[in-house]
Amino acid sequence: MAERQLIFEDHFDGPALDTAVWLPNYLPHWSSRAATAAQYELKDSCLRLFVPPEQGVWCEDDHTPPLRVSGIQSGNFSGPVGSTVGQQPYREGVVVREEQEPFWGWTPFNGSVELRARAVVSPRSMAALWMVGLEDRPERCAEICVTEMFGKSVVAGESVEVGMGLHSFRDPSVPEDFEAVRLPLDPSDFHLYAVDWTPDRADFFVDGELIRSSANPPAYPMQLMVAVFDFPDEAEPGDDLVPEFQIDYIRGYS
Repeated sequence: MAERQLIFEDHFDGPALDTAVWLPNYLPHWSSRAATAAQYELKDSCLRLFVPPEQGVWCEDDHTPPLRVSGIQSGNFSGPVGSTVGQQPYREGVVVREEQEPFWGWTPFNGSVELRARAVVSPRSMAALWMVGLEDRPERCAEICVTEMFGKSVVAGESVEVGMGLHSFRDPSVPEDFEAVRLPLDPSDFHLYAVDWTPDRADFFVDGELIRSSANPPAYPMQLMVAVFDFPDEAEPGDDLVPEFQIDYIRGYS
């Protein structure tokens, strides 16, 4: 990647999560703050997101398939209770259950975002960093996926599929351009996952190596979403691993 000026950095080395930047919930407007609170700890200058067995199912009475999730996000926006205005609706006609105050922590417009992290996942879990439009206007909704790793794609000690690219959702100006690329790495070790994007293209990197590029990425501010997921319906006998996503740092460059 070209030389850039560092404009954001979080090493997660403080005594508490910086709530001026991060909301420790996952899309709370479709549920509630209480029901979407992340399970996490700050230790050894890392943020560890994890999903313990007792964590409840997200939007249990409505979302299919069932999932459990611990995530943080650097922005949040929704309309009033009963409206369909909200970020990342998971089905047609889903309505806001708990109104949220607009929250803008760090919402970059373009530049570079870099994550150093490790993921401990089994065939029933996954970890990801992605960015989404603020959806303060309906069309500003597309996604830049920096990394998405499903445990079911891991070949132990050999490789994993790393998803990266663009999802257009309801933004006709952004093409659908996503691919899960098999790479010779162990996701449970620390690796660097990054995107460098301009109004014309998004370049995706792993450990400093350019993996793929996408044309015409979103041309509006994006918020970061970092999360680890568990899918109970995909559980197999003996799979009692607690999935976790351990983040060493997140950096942004202009």
